[in-house]
Amino acid sequence: MSNEIEIGRGKHGRRAYSLDDVAIVPSRRTRDPQDVSINWQIDAYQFEMPVIGAPMDSVMSPASAIALGRLGGLGVLNLEGLWTRYENPEPLLDEIAALGSDNFNPAATRRLQEIYNAPIQAELISSRLAEMRDAGVTVAGSLTPQRTQEFYKTVLAAGVDVFVIRGTTVSAEHVSKTVEPLNLKQFIYELDVPVIVGGAAGYTPALHLMRTGAAGVLVGFGGGATTTTRRALGIHAPMATAISDIAEARRDYMDESGGRYVHVIADGGMGTSGDIIKAFAMGADAVMLGSALARAEEAPGQGWHWGQEAHHSELPRGDRVRLDTVGPLKEVLWGPSHHANGTSNLMGALRRAMATTGYSDLKAFQRIEVLVSPYQYNL
Repeated sequence: MSNEIEIGRGKHGRRAYSLDDVAIVPSRRTRDPQDVSINWQIDAYQFEMPVIGAPMDSVMSPASAIALGRLGGLGVLNLEGLWTRYENPEPLLDEIAALGSDNFNPAATRRLQEIYNAPIQAELISSRLAEMRDAGVTVAGSLTPQRTQEFYKTVLAAGVDVFVIRGTTVSAEHVSKTVEPLNLKQFIYELDVPVIVGGAAGYTPALHLMRTGAAGVLVGFGGGATTTTRRALGIHAPMATAISDIAEARRDYMDESGGRYVHVIADGGMGTSGDIIKAFAMGADAVMLGSALARAEEAPGQGWHWGQEAHHSELPRGDRVRLDTVGPLKEVLWGPSHHANGTSNLMGALRRAMATTGYSDLKAFQRIEVLVSPYQYNL
């Protein structure tokens, strides 16, 4: 059965759904929340929760990545951010937080572009990752595909455990007439650490990324709280459909490869615990969180949130947006919550949703029944 609809006489398109458009359905069984496991493992690395901190300067510093690791998650440091451009970025973080009170602020965008114009320093990449390693947590760092060739040897020499290649969109087959593109398959084959790569927004590009040997694929394009990609480029992938499509690619790739499992990691569009829960229901193995963690007191953005798209030198397609700080990182993730809007005790909410619907682990929860329930009709 196809859900393709006629847009006009000359164009048809699939109907796609955001996380707001779906709802999970209780089954015949319930459980106690303490009997539910939300543990997650990728390659040899085990975690007490399926949460990855997004490599964004407003979310992850070396200190907040360490804090997330000690709480049971995986913090990923942006290796093209302020912490690898400046010896002491704290004054610049203070300045960014003080750049006016408007979310849409051309002067703030211009200043971000100036701040991020400073060169990346390889020695700072090494020292930041060493700081994380010395703390005893799993060490993860992120580069864009454009910077990977230049700095990956520095990253590996620093002892990274998990390497993330993250861009607005990443394909297994980039075509260029002017530069030699990154050969992802060869690159991943030659590395000795698990690689997470993305974003991908559909079945076919995700399947090709899985064939490169990636341990995980990031799902998302233009769905985060700070991005304006939909307005600037007209590109958007509603997350419920994107996750489901790529979970199907995961299943088909398992058959194709003789059982190799690639993790599907939802990245973007999950600002509350309800969004996170529905991402798992659609087939995600883990979630990469930005705005949800930017609300923590330890977040370096000080209540502001921005991504790399916000300071692109030629075509910025992201905003610096204001978020409410809700409490310490431990409270945001593990509670107890003092908010009824899904912004704290995120893991407690996940456990309770799984218990209420009768599932004991995340793999089983991926099989839960869902309904299409467009948010505009919800009371």
